[in-house]
Amino acid sequence: MKQISTSHASLTIGLDVGDKRSVAIVLDAAGEVLEELKIATTRAGIHSAFSGRPASRVALEVGTHSPWMHEQIASYGHDVLVANPRRVRLIGQSRKKNDRIDAEALARLARMDPKLLAPIQHRKKQARMHLMILRSRDCLVASRTRLVNHVRHEVKVWGERIPSFSTPAFGKKARAHIPEDLRAALNPILDQIETHTSMIRDYDKMVKHLCEQVYPETSRLLQVPGVGPLTALCFVLTLEDPRRFKKYRNIGAYLGLTPRQHESGSSAPELRITKAGDRTLRRLLVSCAQYILGPFGPDTDLRRWGLELAGRGGKNAKKRAIVATARKLATLLFVLWQSPKEYQRLRGEATSGSSEAA
Repeated sequence: MKQISTSHASLTIGLDVGDKRSVAIVLDAAGEVLEELKIATTRAGIHSAFSGRPASRVALEVGTHSPWMHEQIASYGHDVLVANPRRVRLIGQSRKKNDRIDAEALARLARMDPKLLAPIQHRKKQARMHLMILRSRDCLVASRTRLVNHVRHEVKVWGERIPSFSTPAFGKKARAHIPEDLRAALNPILDQIETHTSMIRDYDKMVKHLCEQVYPETSRLLQVPGVGPLTALCFVLTLEDPRRFKKYRNIGAYLGLTPRQHESGSSAPELRITKAGDRTLRRLLVSCAQYILGPFGPDTDLRRWGLELAGRGGKNAKKRAIVATARKLATLLFVLWQSPKEYQRLRGEATSGSSEAA
């Protein structure tokens, strides 16, 4: 789809998106407000508001509706900017906020300089669809965990205790340990746990199929011990382009794995990580790092590096080492994604290209 040149857009439109209703402010070339629109947040509402309008620059905030809105509005020939409110203090931290003020602020920033909006780029439709599979699986896992915890709690209240089982086997094995008086109340929950487990297995098959048939490049990432198909696929779908970052250090910041900074003079306090970016991928990388540094993690350069960092002592040393290992793992996966070379676990066995990443 061809984008119009922003230099030829005489009108600038700021769109404050609401779940049911959105507000748009239209500015002319001189920055005067021409029109205020109230638009239903539906495809029909967007079509009515933008389809017959002259080519314009349209700015909206990133959010639940921004992917399909960006796609639809751009199809009418408009230049669409999706602003990152976390990077725009005038919008995200304004003390006076309402739909009209936010829409006008978006329009004026877009009219002045689009870079002030720190615009983001949405993933392609196929990547979004496949990420939905991962998120749906994640939702089922969280639901199953809650159900398992409920059963364990209710049995403890009755003075009994269910032995430790793996979560996938819990639905079947726990039945024999449910007190007879509680079976009418808890057996339906156990049925749901088994159903959830079956559905999660189906999602795992989908993930494996996508890795093998649609995204074969994930096989390079699977060379790293502790990284499974779920993490490899989520990494490829989230970053989408192996040429996205010119500097490897930017990957950790993009995924929210770098510490916040608030330096002032000689003061440089240790702060928590930013937690920006995709939380699912960040959680998966941290889980991989926990395995790598755990008792069953195989000997690798990455494990040695993380354990050395954890052994330096200090407050929360182990937690910081896990996050740092997750950050370094993200860089390693990105390098492997770009390179067809085989991953070597230990520096003495590695080539110069792969040892730098490890």
